[in-house]
Amino acid sequence: MAVSYNDLAVPTDGATIGYANGRYSVPDNPIIPFIEGDGTGRDIWKASVRVFDSALQKAYSGKRRVVWYEVFAGEKAYSKFKNWLPDDTVNAIREFRVAIKGPLTTPVGGGIRSLNVALRQILELYACIRPVRYYKGTPSPVKNPERMDIVIYRENTEDVYAGIEWEEGTPEAARLIEFINKDMLKGSKKQIRLDSGVGIKPISVSGTKRLVRMAIQFALDSGRKTVTLVHKGNIQKFTEGAFRKWGYELATAEFRDKVITERESWIVDNKDKNPNLTAEQNASLVEPGLEFANEAFRQSVYQEVREVLDAIYASHGRGAWKKKLKINDRIADSVFQQIVTRAEEYSVLATPNLNGDYISDACAAQVGGLGIAPGANIGDGYAIFEATHGTAPKYADKDVINPGSVILSGVMMFRLLGWKEAADLIERGMERTIEQKKVTYDFERLMTGATKVSTSGFANHIIENMDAAVLSATR
Repeated sequence: MAVSYNDLAVPTDGATIGYANGRYSVPDNPIIPFIEGDGTGRDIWKASVRVFDSALQKAYSGKRRVVWYEVFAGEKAYSKFKNWLPDDTVNAIREFRVAIKGPLTTPVGGGIRSLNVALRQILELYACIRPVRYYKGTPSPVKNPERMDIVIYRENTEDVYAGIEWEEGTPEAARLIEFINKDMLKGSKKQIRLDSGVGIKPISVSGTKRLVRMAIQFALDSGRKTVTLVHKGNIQKFTEGAFRKWGYELATAEFRDKVITERESWIVDNKDKNPNLTAEQNASLVEPGLEFANEAFRQSVYQEVREVLDAIYASHGRGAWKKKLKINDRIADSVFQQIVTRAEEYSVLATPNLNGDYISDACAAQVGGLGIAPGANIGDGYAIFEATHGTAPKYADKDVINPGSVILSGVMMFRLLGWKEAADLIERGMERTIEQKKVTYDFERLMTGATKVSTSGFANHIIENMDAAVLSATR
């Protein structure tokens, strides 16, 4: 273990989290790096860490605790080291594996485009995980926000967020446009306009499959009913369409005994309802109007039905499929509509990067907004938990901002560590505080009869309500 990072000594009273065979090995006193964050991050962290430490004390009576270790990124790093993201910060997170951070400023000008994206890419934190659920009493713009209980797994390293793009008018953009127009689109009516900026949208087999694998494993471990692959494959067939295709391939290859695709469920259910159905009759139920299709397509559907029944009817038929995790897919724009009109039909979403960004925030808007929306960026053996909102510099150091996003990200962190009792205490304390209408200004202005409290005051009330939760549990 290194002696120091960023000239700050590593705590001697803590231990390092281990990772092997897909599992974390967590000591009772893990060293966890934290990045305070810019702007309102200072107020948020001061409030959040008090909630974390109080929850651990109440849950474990001193037998478990976090040894916090500050590392630097953003404005604080630049003021100290003239570097927005020092190597030592990345190396410390690599060594200690699990970290938590507040909001960070995106540097103006060249170099790093986003510190958040840079951390994800450097550490291969390929899954952005955003659980979205309703806490009682939270003001919401929709009639039944309690129907929302969705966990979004967003691919974190590819898609347009890879940052592979060239500005209009540069020699690089001109060369690429010329190459595509003259070579790749030769003989086609499609052409890129010469006055265009150009970006690349990479989506890979490996990137897709590791993301979908994590989403499915989570769904199985947590008793969820569906995993939905969200894509725009009807338009972008070889990127987002491929995401859909590779997601299904992964699901049926690695989790065959535990999952069923939506289309397979139709085929198996048809057979359950009428055991004497021929493959051709079953296919006509799966594809209405099949009799009007061309012969090649008809035969392909007939063959699909036969292969599904041969492969899984013995294990998934006679109603057994109803207990399997269902894998389905939906077009991205329809998902935006349906998370409002029928949110209860969705459980786990697996998405490419850009769609996941949009959908995460759209879901969060229904249950209180980004102020209490938690998030995590997770790879194989590394995890950073973070605020999902911006730095809001005009509110910095005024003790007014909602710290809920970081606090609930800490809940996610404690669950990853296996410290369920502390996580549950914080959630109960926050929900009770919101129900009591003791909230920060962003909620107070939307609630009738609410009491506006400060950032630190909100944390105080959560801690008090954790005490009440502990007391009620001992009675």
